[in-house]
Parts: sequence; structure tokens; C-alpha cells
Amino acid sequence: MSKERLFPCLPAIIGRQVQKCHPPDSVHLVQKILDDFRAGRRDEAEFWIQMKGKFLHIRYFALRDGKGEYQGMLEVTQDITRIRALEGERRLLDEAQ
Repeated sequence: MSKERLFPCLPAIIGRQVQKCHPPDSVHLVQKILDDFRAGRRDEAEFWIQMKGKFLHIRYFALRDGKGEYQGMLEVTQDITRIRALEGERRLLDEAQ
């Protein structure tokens, strides 16, 4: 397990129902997203929260086959604290740090 993980999870959760990977008070929201994905009402859902001094961006994506049939869901969580604080600009050819 990476020390950079934002939410602790073990490899054993792969294949587990996503509802069982979230706190009980948010399971109804996760279920609504899954229901919308399955019904084709949406393909993506996103949230952002502040937690332990970090600004987190959380996105859920519906995974569909070539016929558009729902196959599952992918959850991506990113710490965007540093990105959110960017100012000005850095051009493509500017020296990288």
C-alpha cells in the first residue's frame, strides 16, 4: 500500500461491492450514482472535499462496453491542493522543476 494513498485500502477490496468501501453515511449517495450509471442517466459524477488539510477531487466514471452497456464503475481520487494553488502560467517550454 502506498503511503501517498488518500484513503486507506488493501488489494482485497478489488471486486468488492463499492458500497462496502465507503462510510455508511455516504452509501446512499454512492448507490444513487450507480443507479444513474446503470440506467444511462449519467456517465460521470464528481465531488470535491477538504480533508486533513488537503483539497480532494473525487470522480466516478461509468465503464461501458462497445455497445454502451454498463460494466462497472471506476473511482479516481486526486489530491489537488497544489494544483488549486497555482497562479500565473508555465508554458510548455518553460523549465520544469
